Amino acid sequence: MNVIGLIGGMSWESSAEYYRILNQGVRDRKGPTVSARCLLWSFDFSEIEALQNQGDWDTLTFKMTQAAKALESGGADVLLICTNTMHRMADDIQAAIGIPLLHIADSTAEKIQESGITTIGLLGTAFTMEQTFYKNRLVEKYGLNVLTPDENDRAEVHRIIYEELVSGITTEESRKIYRDVIARLIERGAQGIILGCTEIMLLVKIEDSTVPLFDTTTIHAQAAVKLALEDSSRE
Repeated sequence: MNVIGLIGGMSWESSAEYYRILNQGVRDRKGPTVSARCLLWSFDFSEIEALQNQGDWDTLTFKMTQAAKALESGGADVLLICTNTMHRMADDIQAAIGIPLLHIADSTAEKIQESGITTIGLLGTAFTMEQTFYKNRLVEKYGLNVLTPDENDRAEVHRIIYEELVSGITTEESRKIYRDVIARLIERGAQGIILGCTEIMLLVKIEDSTVPLFDTTTIHAQAAVKLALEDSSRE
């Protein structure tokens, strides 16, 4: 079984979901006592958040790259970044290591294409919704039409992530806010919605949308399970 390297702690609330999904997926396929082979590098998210807010992406790239190298040295066969936002430096990280990085946007876009959807709504942090690193990959590599919420809705989506979801807080009030944001994206033509922050799946459920939801946490982790069960030279 391949060893999955996880760069997590951003936040640990979603990293815990990755660990659960990975192990459930392996167990379901291989038997009740089988679990995933994983290595986890867990950041102190307060340090990451501060650097994000300062716009110090160079330092963040250095920290993420060092974590990736440590996981590779520790025996990881494939790497996952357990957050959408920090895929901003995915290309730099991939260039610095010799194992494959399973990109969360690629796994998600492939699922969207399988569904036949061409216009997709994107929810996430302000960094993910407003910067180009994520949207451009969906557009240029997969030909998707990507819609993001308006400025006020983006601010609310971002606020709830950082003030509530990263701390494991979920409320019906915030769920309603997300439900309304989703409805407005659907009115603009979204045929599906990407839950493009790994914590959003803690709050938003299938019944909150009239169109399909693409939960990046689950999609990413399930894709990693498939890779983990491929033949590996490290046994």
